[in-house]
Amino acid sequence: MWLLFLFVLPFYVIVCVALGTVDPIFGSAQPQWDPLRWDSTAMRYVLNQTFLRGGIYQPAFIRTLVYVGSALAMCLLIGYPVAYFITRHGGRWKTWLLLGLIAPFWVSYLMRMLAWVNLLQDDGLVNTALLRLHVIGAPVHWLEGQSITVILGLVYGYIPYMILPLYGFLDRIDPSLLEAARDLGASPTRTFLQVTLPLSKQAILAGSVIVTLPMFGDYYTADLLSSSPRTTMTGNLVDHAINSPFVTRAAGLVLVMMIGLLIPMLYYLYATARATREAAG
Repeated sequence: MWLLFLFVLPFYVIVCVALGTVDPIFGSAQPQWDPLRWDSTAMRYVLNQTFLRGGIYQPAFIRTLVYVGSALAMCLLIGYPVAYFITRHGGRWKTWLLLGLIAPFWVSYLMRMLAWVNLLQDDGLVNTALLRLHVIGAPVHWLEGQSITVILGLVYGYIPYMILPLYGFLDRIDPSLLEAARDLGASPTRTFLQVTLPLSKQAILAGSVIVTLPMFGDYYTADLLSSSPRTTMTGNLVDHAINSPFVTRAAGLVLVMMIGLLIPMLYYLYATARATREAAG
């Protein structure tokens, strides 16, 4: 019942909006609840502009894949060592270290991004520090369509979602397995590569899915840290379409993203089920 009301029903509403019409006077969406009267005009337009050569939506989708892939890689490269350190060396400070990771969530995501805006301004702390260290000769315009700024904003905003699942899995690894590897003559590096890392594959996959899903729909980060067409993501396309007479196109874009994101979700469910069967067998 929860799945019906929280997923199936909202999904059907989005489909009805994407295949519905727009009020000619007020410009609001008019969902078409009857499948026999669905109009696929807006959906065909979205598909053509997304997947055909020269489509106006295609650059944003490609850019989103690059941004999310880069941010995911950085989240993993930063988050795994942090989670590993807390698990193995946190000791009695584990609780306080985890609290330090969760504390930023007590502040609005919007406020945290606005703080970065202040830091990255031409006369902000980042440029001032780099100038004094003679790393740069003139202020860098970080907030004027810089892809690296958006990627780092995504990393900062979502990296706790990577660290917490990794910590949860790594903390449950039986220490006797690591001791057995060392007793058999394995070096610390070999123990990590052949024992710890394989046992944490499910954690990496879980953290990747949890981080990736909200990134694909994110539009605040690009708006606040760039606000340039050069860094437009799919979430920005949806936001712009909702605030225009083409509301049905916004629903069509959401459907395209949802169908695309079902692929990693299904793979995650498959990998999890296979790992459960292997552990039980």
